Order: sequence, then C-alpha cells, then structure tokens
Amino acid sequence: MHNCFDVAKYFLAQSSEDAGDLISNLKLQKLVYYAQGFSLALNGQPLFAERIEAWLHGPVVPDLYHHYKAFGSGHIPHPEAFDFGTFSAEERELLDEVYEAYGQYSAWRLRQLTHDESPWIENYREGNNRVISQDSMTRYFETQVIH
Repeated sequence: MHNCFDVAKYFLAQSSEDAGDLISNLKLQKLVYYAQGFSLALNGQPLFAERIEAWLHGPVVPDLYHHYKAFGSGHIPHPEAFDFGTFSAEERELLDEVYEAYGQYSAWRLRQLTHDESPWIENYREGNNRVISQDSMTRYFETQVIH
C-alpha cells in the first residue's frame, strides 16, 4: 500500500505550471480524496492508510494538509523527482482518470462538489473533525461508478 504523500506527488507531477494547471493544498486534498474513494469502490482496497476527516472545506487528509500548509492557498510546486513506476498500471489508470475528471476543476469547485456528497455530509460537525470511514466512502463511490 502507498501513503498519502505518494498519491499527492502523483497528482503534483501531473500539474503543469506553464499550462496554468496549478494545484493548491485545497485542490490536492480533494484529488487525493477522490482517488481513495474510487480505489475503494473499484478495487475494494484503499490506496493509502492515512485517515480522511470531514473539515469545514471538505474532506482532508490531516497528515497531508500539515505537510503542505506552508504553501497557504498558493500552488504547490512540481515534485523534484517522482517515479511513476511506484504505482501499478491499474493504479496509474485510476489516478489518471481521477485527474482527468476532477483536475480540471478549481479548488473551490471541488470543495463544493464534496459538500454535496454523503461522506462529508454525514460526518461534518462544526468544530469537530470527524473521520470519514472507508465504509462510508465505499458506499458512496460505488454509486458513482459505471460498471
């Protein structure tokens, strides 16, 4: 199993500053959340073990948030070195599909999408960052997959 940082770096390595395709911490959180959700629904297993919590601005991986919070709302730079071979072909396909489907949206649009989805709705309580269970994510994301 990978960790949340591997998944985050995969997405960051896809971004292109020249094309104006920049990823902030807020956007990265949502991409990683969607990757985890679709992995649970399609493969029956998580991509990473770190917990996801329901925060004010949507689902957040706390470890990842704290790692990149120094960038504030600005974009996170492309990783210096990244080996795409860390992921299997099946995992790369899933991550690429998530990036193609959701990477086109702004951080705030992704935030709004997650606010309309049951894993966040069922777990968000103001002032209490509750864990979004993998079971909750699996149930929701299975409804989003076309078989």
